Amino acid sequence: MLTLLLLGAAAAQPAQLGVRPFWLVERLEPGPLKDRLQACAAKTADYSRSPLAVGHRGAALFFPEHTREGYLAAVRQGAGFVECDAVPTADGELVCRHSDRDLAETTNILSTPLAAKCRKPFRAGRKPDCRTTDLTMAEFLTLEGWPEGRNEAARRPDDYYRAAPAWRTLAYSPGTVMSHRQYIDLLKPTGVNFIPELKKVNLPPGLSLEAYRKRIVDEYRAAGVPPKRVYLQSFDLDDIRFWRSYAPDYTANAVWLDGRYKRPGFDPAHPERLRPTMDELAAEGLRFLSPPLWVLLTLDENGRVAPSAYARAAREAGLELIPWTLERSGPLASGGGWYYQSVRGAIHSDGDVYRVLDVLVNQIGVYAIFSDWPATVAFFDACGRR
Repeated sequence: MLTLLLLGAAAAQPAQLGVRPFWLVERLEPGPLKDRLQACAAKTADYSRSPLAVGHRGAALFFPEHTREGYLAAVRQGAGFVECDAVPTADGELVCRHSDRDLAETTNILSTPLAAKCRKPFRAGRKPDCRTTDLTMAEFLTLEGWPEGRNEAARRPDDYYRAAPAWRTLAYSPGTVMSHRQYIDLLKPTGVNFIPELKKVNLPPGLSLEAYRKRIVDEYRAAGVPPKRVYLQSFDLDDIRFWRSYAPDYTANAVWLDGRYKRPGFDPAHPERLRPTMDELAAEGLRFLSPPLWVLLTLDENGRVAPSAYARAAREAGLELIPWTLERSGPLASGGGWYYQSVRGAIHSDGDVYRVLDVLVNQIGVYAIFSDWPATVAFFDACGRR
């Protein structure tokens, strides 16, 4: 009962953005955008829940991913969506974990008796192989969540998974791992939208791909979650096509995570070369397309961040865009890393995240944005929209 009361209060109260969004404003170079954000910050005391902000694996910048603590932090920061990557366990249940084989990097499994179930146990100089699909759900739920990272030079198991970069850990404590059903029960009273992902994993014996696809949808139906609050997602279009046939009421908001950037010769400046085309995707009923952040951005002739041809083509076809992932690159002083690769020449400081958001929101018109710290997006939603 106390938990429900606290969740209800969190849903009703204004978002608690903390200090980071305002620190980022200070890091932004002088100009009209900085002036606008500073003026809004000075007069706005209450911030509401943002339909623009997706809590990517919760609030993974400073909280262990896919944990109760990270999910609640995302809700309190004003996220309109919170993500769970739904991975099956050995007994066919679903838990929230980014990968089926990342337990050594994201939990304390190496310090528990369950380390005996790792396919490759810890050994100095070698990466362990510890899989969710080799544990029952009951076993998985005994683990603690830890920040993503690994220390390949570790001499002891405890040192292997305690290697998250310093910029990802403010005042760290272990997190509570979650089953998919626990994630639903936790967030249902808050009013936020669910964004579960079907993962490409080696399925455990006895669980077929069809059953896996069905189970994700069935857990929302069993919990009485309205279809409009569920945004099923997958990198495989066939998963979305299956859901469209199996549960059409839960597929209106299905999101295709566009992995075509991995194909040889991919160029966001030439979306006409993509198959399916943007128009074909829209014609078959797809509404939401989710590419990496850099795919939507380019530099204009003056070296400023601008929409890519891919972004323009998608919007012209009527597709809504949900890019990933903001605040996942660490400090931006050296160009922003992988997520900013197409605009590296214009990224010089952490404050440039707002110049990127300005293009995504005000020029491209994205539907939502995956972020490892939803408060940044929630603040921009309140103060940066034009």
